[in-house]
Amino acid sequence: MAGIVGYGAYIPRYRIKSEEIARQWGKDAGAIQRGLLLEEKSVPGLDEDTITISVAAGRSALARARIEPRRIGAVYIGSESHPYAVKPSGTVLVDALGIAPEVHVADFEFACKAGTEAMFVALGLVESGRVEYAMGIGADTSQGAPNDALEFSASAGGAAYIFGKEDLLAEVLETYSYTSDTPDFWRREGEFYPRHGGRFTGEPAYFKHVLSATRGILKKTGLGPADFRYAVFHMPNGKFPLQAAKELGFKKEQTETGWIVNKMGNTYSGSSPTGLAAILDVASPGDKILITSFGSGAGSDSFVLRATKALPERRGLAPTVRSMLDGPRHYLTYGEYAKFRGKIILGSER
Repeated sequence: MAGIVGYGAYIPRYRIKSEEIARQWGKDAGAIQRGLLLEEKSVPGLDEDTITISVAAGRSALARARIEPRRIGAVYIGSESHPYAVKPSGTVLVDALGIAPEVHVADFEFACKAGTEAMFVALGLVESGRVEYAMGIGADTSQGAPNDALEFSASAGGAAYIFGKEDLLAEVLETYSYTSDTPDFWRREGEFYPRHGGRFTGEPAYFKHVLSATRGILKKTGLGPADFRYAVFHMPNGKFPLQAAKELGFKKEQTETGWIVNKMGNTYSGSSPTGLAAILDVASPGDKILITSFGSGAGSDSFVLRATKALPERRGLAPTVRSMLDGPRHYLTYGEYAKFRGKIILGSER
């Protein structure tokens, strides 16, 4: 059986509160927080991008895997915000981590599910025996146009997973994918900010795919909500994953069989791979974990995992997600945030 032998995450320490964004545009901060269940978001520093986030997460994954970097035969980075239109992110990463040169590298795109796309392929290569170890990464520095709803939730962070067949931290019991042509969110070549279909991004986009993929993997495995200690759904905001969980039959009061959705809390609205890292930081041996991603366009990948007895002793070898969320933070004004995210274009740059 193949599974996760190492994992790591990275979240920038720069943050901006939703009330600061709301103040800038004359909006009701309380209504925003109640509507999205978001209080603040992470912001990449001036020297941070998808590549630096991937490197930081990859280093933590290697620390927990305790393997030589050059034993990794494939590395894939999934992102909707690769820093170069023509130049791979992965080539920088494999040099920085000491994995190069005998390695297969590719950059993936599928909006917010590009990370689980990379994980899916990395896992498949290991299961087939083509490579001994493979790394799949999801990392983003998401964009939101000024005064757009996305500005409250488009944040930054990432997670890296190393898959192998020995000394597993979590076994991958099953996978399932569900995809359709649903144009709820897009960005054309050369455009800086994405556009979206407003409420259309919820149904028939997010909920149709998340619910269908989750129901598909539950049917495939013969498992039900009560069989899982933890569940993670893609988090475009705080409300969507909670609504999906409720509709699927996951209950908050299932404290014994367990349930944690949106483990990231109100601090970071993010991808399911980063949410999975937060779960691996607290899971116990034998716990079953469900993860379902979502990417606009649209599609969802689901994984069923089971934590092993090796997980508790290895999680302490790298920073946890919670330590990054609760650790040193620097809060930005809207002006600083606009500078960090390149929202101000000087006349000489036009």
